[in-house]
Amino acid sequence: MNDSKFNVLLYFDDSQQAFNAAVHTATLLKHMPNMHLTVVQVQEGCEDSKITEYTWLDTKDLVNWALARSNAKGEYCWPISPSSDWMRRVSDGSDLSDKNKYREILTETNEVFSERAEDVSHVVIYCNPGISDTVEALYNYAAKNGYNLIIMGTRGLTTLKVLLFGCLVNSSPIPMMLVKKLPQGFVKH
Repeated sequence: MNDSKFNVLLYFDDSQQAFNAAVHTATLLKHMPNMHLTVVQVQEGCEDSKITEYTWLDTKDLVNWALARSNAKGEYCWPISPSSDWMRRVSDGSDLSDKNKYREILTETNEVFSERAEDVSHVVIYCNPGISDTVEALYNYAAKNGYNLIIMGTRGLTTLKVLLFGCLVNSSPIPMMLVKKLPQGFVKH
């Protein structure tokens, strides 16, 4: 039996669409024991892009990252917290059952990531803030590190971003899963 890892890159930008992609990714991670997940975030940096990598098992980095992303109560959730702006919008425009369902989905997603912590790493790529630089940095990182699949959300992108990410999809030799939204079954059950 082949013990090689199936390497998946999840592009996460704190949007609702990225949350949807994270939920789908958690489902894959739960059912694929040979999967290794790298969550990639892109942040503004100087002209020379740099990369910061760490795993969930590196306590110092994990604690620092968690503290930086904790909410006002000091509660930490990964990859996002219920205090995110889009989660507030969902809560404001939803009835109580929908609010509870989204919190349940978030909790289940975080549990999967926590249970498989040894197979989850986090990378921050620093590059110029332009969308073309973001696409190039993401593509170069994925190609250089031999990923088998790239997962990212799609909805909510501006026309320019759709064009640039579309170029990435069309030119990428790495298969890409573009997640539009959560299936209704996730929200209704």
